[in-house]
Amino acid sequence: MRARHGLSSRLARWLYSLAVCLLSPLIWWRVWREWLPTHPRRERLGFIAVEGDRPRLWLHAASVGEVVTAAPLIRSLLDDHPDHDLVVTTMTATGAERVRQMFGERVSHHFLPLDFPISARRFIARLNPRLAVIAETELWPNLLAACRRRGVPVVIANGRLSAGAFRLYQRFGALSRGMLETVAWIGAKSPLDAERFVSLGAPATRVTVTGALKFDLDVDDATRHASQQLRASWGARPVWIAGSTHPGEDEQALVAHAALKRRYPEALLVLVPRHPQRFDAVDAICRERGEQVVRLSARMPVNAETTVLLVDTMGDLMRLYGCADVAFVGGSLEPVGGHNLLEPAALGVAVVSGPHLDNLREIADTLAAGEARLEVADADELGATLISLFEDDDRRHRLGAAGRAVVEANRGALAATRKRIAALLNDS
Repeated sequence: MRARHGLSSRLARWLYSLAVCLLSPLIWWRVWREWLPTHPRRERLGFIAVEGDRPRLWLHAASVGEVVTAAPLIRSLLDDHPDHDLVVTTMTATGAERVRQMFGERVSHHFLPLDFPISARRFIARLNPRLAVIAETELWPNLLAACRRRGVPVVIANGRLSAGAFRLYQRFGALSRGMLETVAWIGAKSPLDAERFVSLGAPATRVTVTGALKFDLDVDDATRHASQQLRASWGARPVWIAGSTHPGEDEQALVAHAALKRRYPEALLVLVPRHPQRFDAVDAICRERGEQVVRLSARMPVNAETTVLLVDTMGDLMRLYGCADVAFVGGSLEPVGGHNLLEPAALGVAVVSGPHLDNLREIADTLAAGEARLEVADADELGATLISLFEDDDRRHRLGAAGRAVVEANRGALAATRKRIAALLNDS
């Protein structure tokens, strides 16, 4: 049976590689725009320049969200293994920019190569890491196969499989089994995630339920101080933030803001679209609705007439969450799956979301069980909830305090992941 499984997995990966090669023009077109002047496009084919003779660790975080989630782990790897160089890869340019903003020269960055067999082998051969860490779950069959060939242990940290991702991996059972059988360790976010990994082929002895790495979010004193200074400059007024919004949510946030302004005309909305390419379009939507808009990048003062601060920069979301009395977290009124609810919660800010939270269901349920999250169905309900929270200071403060308490009570994934990585490095 093992031989047949092995043959089936190899055949599945061969067919997958053939499909990737046939689709290469479309794939290349898709990633062409994910580029930075400091990173030649040939990195997408595994042509990376690696300097120095020190041993290397490799961590992959697909985009901005994964980089933010993995940030405590990245800091821990730098602290725990100062004799190693740390290389971080992303798929997106925005992820790359976030790595640079957060870590500067402390880590090296490359774009992840496309999963062509030759590109994957070239990338791993040049990088030659002692250990690979995949943040969350972005699994590429040929990259994992290249790690296996060179004896590179692979860790999946903060591993999660949404219902949709699980069904997709099930459809390609042999391919999924071939990948997961060779992973050295999976730190799963929840028992359900662990069960899904095992059912797809991961050995149960290599899967541990660690909880969500996001609970180990570290809010430094500098960020808190910057938030306090910025908020003080706005004066005494109701402030709420709509973070990581998607198309359709900006409009709903503005409808809710209009309702809030009828009760509190001086209210300020801090609007943070998820994707930079939408900044200008969202600006136009705000102005069409009669809002007085200041863009953060313009460095203009937010005065009493300003009704919307449009955040058209990257890397400022945490600081701006700290300026708000209430935080609506986007990707949840539209069927996107939700974004990081724990960033405002860790700051003690009252958290509101929509119902579409498939990407972080366990976290959402944990917050709700701790009476640390309110859920709304649409713009009208969001507006009514905002009004009720600003009318009841005690309720708003209790909601924020409960969020901070939930975050503190659920820390621990980082410690478990650090321990397992150290053990794997000692064994290698």
